[in-house]
This record gives sequence, C-alpha cells and structure tokens, in this order.
Amino acid sequence: MKFIKLFLVSLQFLTRIPVPGRYTDGIEVSDYRRMVMAFPLAGLTVGLISAFVFIFTQMWWGNLLASACAVLTIAMITGAFHLDGLADTADGIFSSRPRDRMLEIMRDSRIGTQGALALIFKILLHVLVIYQLAENQASIVHLLIVAPVVGRSLSVLLMYRQNYARESGMGNLFIGKIERGEFYTALLIGLVLVFLFAGGYGVLMAAVAGVLLLVYRALIQSKLGGQTGDTLGAGIEIAELLFLLLMVH
Repeated sequence: MKFIKLFLVSLQFLTRIPVPGRYTDGIEVSDYRRMVMAFPLAGLTVGLISAFVFIFTQMWWGNLLASACAVLTIAMITGAFHLDGLADTADGIFSSRPRDRMLEIMRDSRIGTQGALALIFKILLHVLVIYQLAENQASIVHLLIVAPVVGRSLSVLLMYRQNYARESGMGNLFIGKIERGEFYTALLIGLVLVFLFAGGYGVLMAAVAGVLLLVYRALIQSKLGGQTGDTLGAGIEIAELLFLLLMVH
C-alpha cells in the first residue's frame, strides 16, 4: 500500500495527471525521496498515454504527424517540466560564466538563446527519431511506452551520492538524499520494464544510455559542483532521447 501511495505521489510530482490529495495522505515530505522507486512506473504511465495517442493519430495522419502528436502528448502530460529544466540547464552551462552566475541564469524564468536552441533541437530530434523508428520497426509502440521509463529510471544516476549545487530547491528532495536500496530498486524496476517491452537489446541500449548519462553527470559536476532540479530534468530528457536514437538501426 505504501508503494502505491509513493507511485501516486510520483505522478503528482512528475506529471499533470490529477491525483486527489486524499490518495497520498500519510506521505511526509521526508519520505519524498523514496518515490524515486516509483519513477519507472510514472514513466510507464506517460509512455502508455503517448503510445495510445500515436496509435490513434497514426490511423488518420501517418507516421510523421503521429510522431509529433506523441511528443506533444509527453510535453502536455508532464507540463513540459523536464523540458524547462533542459532549457535552463543549456542557458546556464553554455553561458561560459562563473559557477554562481550560471546558477543565477538557470533560475531566471526567461529563456535565452541557448535554451531555445536546446528545446528546438531536442523536440525536432525526438519527433524525427520516432518517425524513423516507425518507418523501420514494427515495435515502435513498445519503444514509445518504454522510452519514458528509461529516462526516469536512469535519473537516479544524477541523484545517488551526488552533491546538491544550490542551497534550496525541489531537487534537494532527491539529490544526495536517496539511499542505496532506493537507487537499486528504481534501476531494477526500470530494467524489468525495458526487458518486457524492448527485450535484451533494449536493456543493452538503455545501459549504453546510462553510461552516456554518466558523462553528462560528470560535465555538470565540473561546471556546477553538483546537480540541481534543472539538471535532473535535462538528464531525463537526454536519456529518453538517447535511448530512442540508440534503438535506430
């Protein structure tokens, strides 16, 4: 029962799916770090809705427009939460300013040139890679379901034993706070789901995406001295896209 509540809290936190507060009563803020164990299931929920929209729109409009609708659906379900982190991270990291100034830029609600470019290229690549997979593979629906699982499962790599680069913020709920059991549980649930929907090759490509995400983690660490909520969101977007790109063959 506690795990189901953690799953519902993760839906409240990561998506715009309405979850009545009474269903999550009893979960204290100090327990929020434990919801990372349910992140893969929140990703599965996002993936199922996105795949449904793809199947529905594909019947009328074909693969390209259905791919755009699938990506738009993910952005709507999540409230573009992670895309906002990607834009803020790009604005800060590519500003070539000192660390403290980078963090100030990332907190600025206005979007800069680097952030806008990051959003354009990410969304464009996301649509095109889904289109490419749909043209070449019968398993595109399975990949649409599991790609958000990969992104949210691998996000624990940016939390476990990491420093929080700010003094306060939502990322502080997870970064450096999750424990070993929560870290491995999230990865294990993610691994099982990827195997069920994408097989052994999918697990291998998810592992490669994880290695590349560690490179991203090292880059952020060198620039900011730790992770933030924005870099977590950016990491989820990057891991999800990397997995799909790696599945093109």
